[in-house]
Amino acid sequence: MKILDRYLSRQFLATFILLVTALPFLFLITDLTDQLDNYIARGLPARAIAISYIYYIPQLVFWGFPIAALIATVFTIGNMTRHQEIAAAKAGGVSFYRIVAPVLLLGGILSVAAIGVGELVPVANQKRSELLESDGGYVNPFRMNLVFRTEDGRTLAANRLSAESNEMQNVVLENRVAADSMWISSAAGLARWNPEEGWTLEEGYQRWVEDSGEESSLHFSSMQVPHLRETPEELLTTSKEAEAMRYRELERFIDTIERSGGDSSEFRVYLAQKLALPLAVLVIVLFGAPLATSSERGGTAFGVGISLAVTMVYLMLFQVGEAIGASGAIHPLVAAWSPNVLFLVSGAFLFWRVRT
Repeated sequence: MKILDRYLSRQFLATFILLVTALPFLFLITDLTDQLDNYIARGLPARAIAISYIYYIPQLVFWGFPIAALIATVFTIGNMTRHQEIAAAKAGGVSFYRIVAPVLLLGGILSVAAIGVGELVPVANQKRSELLESDGGYVNPFRMNLVFRTEDGRTLAANRLSAESNEMQNVVLENRVAADSMWISSAAGLARWNPEEGWTLEEGYQRWVEDSGEESSLHFSSMQVPHLRETPEELLTTSKEAEAMRYRELERFIDTIERSGGDSSEFRVYLAQKLALPLAVLVIVLFGAPLATSSERGGTAFGVGISLAVTMVYLMLFQVGEAIGASGAIHPLVAAWSPNVLFLVSGAFLFWRVRT
């Protein structure tokens, strides 16, 4: 079986690498054709445009993974079926499940690789946005009348927050110290954010109020607030598009929204899809392997056509699930994982139908 395993692995990987390398350039040329007039009208230098497309490659590779995996599976198993190699292996006492085992193993490895590429995509897209002088992923860099519950339970209020200048105006930060039965309130006209030092309140007062009613206060010209760890972008609660955040960043962002009393359904769907989409590579290989055995007479055109059709349906289901999950009609995890479950069940049925 080692010879057969190497043969299948070599055929699968050769097709996959060819496609995952070629497809991004096809997407890139299409995008460049559509956007070139816009870039020229904005006066962007050719060097910035060229580098921006280098940063765009991780996103295109990520999109190409499921397409390349399915076509590679259909071509590898389909060619072996047409050339009677599958029949010969079965005649030698090797079941179909054992024959496709190396392809399934490679599908699992590629799913893990897709997770890594997916974590690289937001960073690369941010760099691309900066080169193209776009907004860098911010929906709105300002927030008025901010009321926010911090990670450690404090209540923060501000008249205005700016993620561009990293400042808050007319700030009040309150906390109840249970052990001392005391309210602590800090008020300042201005708060500044520094990535190294955190938040600093300027020209304000700090007041302590006991349950007995006793009060004390002091004036400060500058006071650091180390326990206020949220960045300006996190305090915005709508600071970036979900696509512009990595997994951990999106987790913290969702926690921020929920602590502020907002609806995080849309972002929870996208968080779940950050794992569901890469694992779709393995699921689609599981689905494509038995499907390829039915394409004995179809030839190359049939294999490409059926692969593209299946991939388009798969990705469309992800889009539909995202929309339904964002509306709150179904649980975010159900919305994100339903396409994988559907194709996994279908793949299991096709495997059951295959003659072993």
